[in-house]
Amino acid sequence: MAVKIRLARRGRKKMAMYDIVVAPSQAGRDGAFIEKIGSYNPNTDPSTVVLKSERALYWLMVGAQPTDTARSILSHEGVMLKKHLQVGVNKGAITQEQADEKFTSWKEGKEGRKSDSADAKQQAKDKARQERLEAERKVNEARAEAIAKKNVVVEEAPAEEAPAAEEAPEASADATETPAAE
Repeated sequence: MAVKIRLARRGRKKMAMYDIVVAPSQAGRDGAFIEKIGSYNPNTDPSTVVLKSERALYWLMVGAQPTDTARSILSHEGVMLKKHLQVGVNKGAITQEQADEKFTSWKEGKEGRKSDSADAKQQAKDKARQERLEAERKVNEARAEAIAKKNVVVEEAPAEEAPAAEEAPEASADATETPAAE
């Protein structure tokens, strides 16, 4: 019987979570499985993976075939590399100590890359926030200048209208006298 390592869907509508299971290849997606070896939640940033790596390695070593998505998850967690190194140990190409050393150095490098990625995301988020604040500051300054100009125009306008209002009655008085004189 062929055995696969694959994902079984669970969770609510549009918020799927997946169990990483070892199942017979003939079983349905959410059907019978032999063993649950982990879970995968793609809804978080970064995606959350909980995996029993020793059990996954065991099933890979006895011939279970992972699906493409499961292979990606296992590779990301280092199980595929561990299998590769263990096959080398079984063939006599390297010793167990060398394999363990290679795996631990890969794992340390992986942790460093994860922290660098998290720092880069945080820096990008902070930079975007600063840009939004600067744009908002510019808009507020432009609004303040427009309001200041409007206030200056409103203050100057009554001063200009008062002399014009004083001249207008004199002009109208002259206009009334002229027709009467004729």
